[in-house]
Amino acid sequence: MRLLPSVPVLSLALTMALFSWSAQAEKITIAAAADLKFAMDEIVTAFKKTHPTDEITVIYGSAGKFFTQIQQGAPYDLYFSADIAFPHELENKGLAGSTITPYAIGRIVLWSTDLDASQMTLQSLTDPAITRIAIANPQHAPYGRRAEEALRASGLWERLQPKLVLGEDMIQVSQFVQSGNAQVGIISLSFALNPELARKGGYWLIPDTLHEPLEQAFIITKRAEHNALARAFADYMQTPDARATMTAYGFVLPGETAASSH
Repeated sequence: MRLLPSVPVLSLALTMALFSWSAQAEKITIAAAADLKFAMDEIVTAFKKTHPTDEITVIYGSAGKFFTQIQQGAPYDLYFSADIAFPHELENKGLAGSTITPYAIGRIVLWSTDLDASQMTLQSLTDPAITRIAIANPQHAPYGRRAEEALRASGLWERLQPKLVLGEDMIQVSQFVQSGNAQVGIISLSFALNPELARKGGYWLIPDTLHEPLEQAFIITKRAEHNALARAFADYMQTPDARATMTAYGFVLPGETAASSH
């Protein structure tokens, strides 16, 4: 007669199985510039199909603020910056656990839910009827710096100062426009192409000749230098599927040109 396992034996087996599962599962936290939100959400979802037990947390915000937090010991495993200069500085400080990998060049656009931004230019912002214009804070947000550069190059920066409403990052800038706290915003093309925002308003692509390139890059941080999941995610960013998602959101990828990406 076959004997059934005793309760203690079953309990031990279950415990060992749970321990084995938890030992295999890994987790990473990614600090990503806010302009990546919609593209990165899709990329993470696709990546998890082959890493179903692993935990991936993405925190979106200002690249400049993440740069400061990493220097202060924030527990980020990968850092996706909207300005390649920040990863270079972290590398110089010994805080990078990988080589610097360029992943995209971003673009900025005028966007509005109330006005037809597709028929506007930067000169349109001088219209007295437009009283509030949202941009990311140039002090720490690369997209905000590029917005300032474009307005300065157009001779409009000083004139538009009283109208400017500063957001922390692309997420807050788009929220300002959607809530009516600003009539127009200068946001990333990646945000304007997101289906949710695209339904709410059109956009006008600001000529990239008016500002420095938005060269973006990522690193694995020093704390995650030997983290296999961080390495796997970094490798996945180079795959055709991940690149196709980035292209769909208007990013110009390394080795490609703007003409082939739009």
